[in-house]
Formats: sequence, structure tokens, C-alpha cells
Amino acid sequence: MPVRPTASLPTLLALTLAAAGTLTACGGGSGSDPDTVKVSYKQSMDNSIKVMDTYLADIKKQFEKANPGKKVEFVPIKAPDSEYYTKLQQMLRSPKTAPDLVYEDTFLINSDITSGYLKPLDPYLAKWQDWNQFIDTAQAAAEGEDGKTYGVPDGTDTRGLWFSKDVFKKAGLPADWQPKTWNDVLDAARTVKEKVPGVIPLNVYTGKPVGEAATMQTFEMLLYGTNDGTADPLYDKSAKKWVAGSKGFKDSLSFVETVYKEKLGPEVSDALDPNVGTRIRGEWLPKGKLGIALDGSWLPQDWLPGSGHEWPEWSEELGLAAMPTQNGQAPGKVSMSGGWTWSIPAKAGNPDLAFEFIKTMQTKANAQKWYIANSGIAVRKDVADDPSYTDAQPGIKFFTDLVASTHYRPAFPAYPKVSTAVQEAMEGVTTGDMSVEDAAKGYDEELKSATDDQVIQK
Repeated sequence: MPVRPTASLPTLLALTLAAAGTLTACGGGSGSDPDTVKVSYKQSMDNSIKVMDTYLADIKKQFEKANPGKKVEFVPIKAPDSEYYTKLQQMLRSPKTAPDLVYEDTFLINSDITSGYLKPLDPYLAKWQDWNQFIDTAQAAAEGEDGKTYGVPDGTDTRGLWFSKDVFKKAGLPADWQPKTWNDVLDAARTVKEKVPGVIPLNVYTGKPVGEAATMQTFEMLLYGTNDGTADPLYDKSAKKWVAGSKGFKDSLSFVETVYKEKLGPEVSDALDPNVGTRIRGEWLPKGKLGIALDGSWLPQDWLPGSGHEWPEWSEELGLAAMPTQNGQAPGKVSMSGGWTWSIPAKAGNPDLAFEFIKTMQTKANAQKWYIANSGIAVRKDVADDPSYTDAQPGIKFFTDLVASTHYRPAFPAYPKVSTAVQEAMEGVTTGDMSVEDAAKGYDEELKSATDDQVIQK
């Protein structure tokens, strides 16, 4: 299971009761045998992809050798994303079905925290020296509103600007392009439009059809670059309220509006196609049909041998640049991150043993092995500094270095509804059906409804 973006993941709120009713829990509860740790994870729907299975099998051997008499039993859940979340929650509700360790997506982990399904790990983390190796933003990714930590991240992803060196050459733009402001990005797109007809200058995901990709890979990449990086522009943690009415929000909408109003992006019908991401990775970038793409670190996974879109030359034909802050203000660049964590259910029978398994998975050597196998981005400082990791494949060092400038979404229970409200505002300015002011006002109203009026004006 690669560390994939959560961009296309359906929210739990969208699951139907009928679908939930057809699912049953996998395996028995964790408490029946005090010497066996039961580990549940998402197994790939593609039978040819065994990255997670192979990695965990190796960890099992290490764990059982280091802990004589202790056993590891895997409880894989082979299901599409939406069904995985449903089935996992069903398992967590009862000590009879709860495993000792589960794989949680940071996008939705707070739903399980709020439901009381997960155990805070702070007592374990306080005694685990390796926890200090995890970067601050990764440590915060599995933090609940109560300030406690409910998971150990096994990697992350970051986002930046991919650009075609061939298109840039034709446009007279530099091969080492590194924009310093939003205007630099827009100006490069305008140059591509003028000098290289027939090529899409810039893609930024937008609207409800592409879901979380619009919110995270475009809007939040903009919004989190509108201030100095010291405060969260979407959620005020000190006030514990969501932010409405901000200038940064409107400026971010204006950027999206400009892209589509000036025809710097794809045709609106293409931009609002839920499969646009597949076209970007499988057609537009490899065939030189797109100048700049605001996208994620995981793209090369689609170009590896056996992927169906093999493109061994990608690292020579594409350039990489950090997404700049709005006006070049500190810290100068911005990224957003998602990822997955290992968590211990509140009703786990063997929590101590489960954390020992986490510690085995998260040694420097094992963590590094996972990041490389999974094309993931390191969240351990000692791995990120290791040349054998940074040199493992093109682009790893670039995207790993962005971790220092990255942000995690405020993935509290209301976030999925907030995200949908963002997408609606984006779609309004993309199609031209709404002005920036009207779209922002509509968002503010939706925000109040989605968060039970837990909103602060800025």
C-alpha cells in the first residue's frame, strides 16, 4: 500500500448505511491470546501489488525473533477505500473484533478519535527515544483536539510544481525555473500560452468532481502561502474555531479564477472531469501537453515499469520547483502533506505488545526500507539525512526537503464538510458562475453550518 495522497479518498460522511450493513469484521478480537498481536492494514485491491504485505512479513519475522514466544497475526482488509474505513470502524467498536494495531489515514483519523475508538499513545511515546527523530509536523498529524497523539506516522507526501523542460525551452523559460511568487507562476503560464500554442499552460485541480485534490493540492497550497506560516489560515487552534472571511481565502480564490478566466488552465469541462488526474499523469505530462502541474510527490509511481504508463525518461524531461508563498514572504515556499499512521484501538487486548510492534517497524533501518519500497517521503530526520535514501530515486530529495515547509490539514471531524465547501467555492469561480466575493460569502455560510457556527472572522 503506497503512501498515496488522500485526494481521492471518499469521506466517511459519504458512505451509505446500506454499504455499511453489508460489511462484516475481519478476524477475531485481539484479547483472546496475550502473546499474539493482531495487526490490521489495508491490502491492495491489485493482487500484483504486495509492497505492504512483503514489508510486514519481514517485520513479523524480526519481531518474533526478538520476542520469543510472541506471535504476529495479520488481519488484512481487502476493500476499496470507502469500504476500508467502514469496515475498520466496525472492527473498532467491540473488544471482540478490535485488532491490536490498525492503519489509519490522517485525513479521517479524528473521526475515530472523536468516536473514542483509538488509544492515546503519549505514555508510550514519552519513553520511546526514537519519537524525537520524527519531525514536528508529522508528530502533529495524528494529534486530536485534546492535544494527545493517537498514531505514529509511517511516512508522508508533499506537493510542488512539476514542469515540462521541453515546453519551457520552446517558451524561452529557464530549465532551472524556481518561481518566487504567485505572479511568477502565472507569468510563466502566460508565456507558455503565448509562445507554445496547443499546450495547456498550467493545471490546478478545482471543483467538486475531483474532491479533496481541489482542496488540498490547489486551494490549501495557495491558502497556506498567504501568511507568514506562523498561524493556520484555515483553523485557529488557540480559539478552536475555523477561520472565515479572510483576505487570504479570497486571494486564493482569485488565483484560481485567474487561471481559468485567462484560459491558462485546461478547458473547464476537462478541469471538472473526475479523471483529470489520470490524464495528467498518463497523457498530458508524458506527451508534453502540459507546461506546469501543481501536484504531488507520488506521480513517478505511475511511470515505473509495469505501471501501464512507463516513462523512464521523466526525471530528465520534467523539472521540479517549490510552490512559492504569495508574495515571496518567509518561509518562501509551501507544501501540504498527508499520509498514514499506525494506531492502537482503545479496545485492543494487547496494546503494550502492539506498541512494541510499532517500535520494530519504526527503527531507522526499517522505516527507511519502507519509504524506499513505497516511494514515500521520510518523516524521520535521520532517514531524511541519509544519502542511501535521498539517492534511491529521482525527486526524493526535492520532495523530502519540502517537509520542512509543509503543513497538515486540520483534519478534525468537521473537515470533510469544510473541504466540500471549499470545492464549491472553487467551482463557482472556475466556471465563472460566481464572483470571488460571492463564492467567499457562500463558503462562510457553509462553514458556519458545517462547524455548528464554530467560526472566527479574520
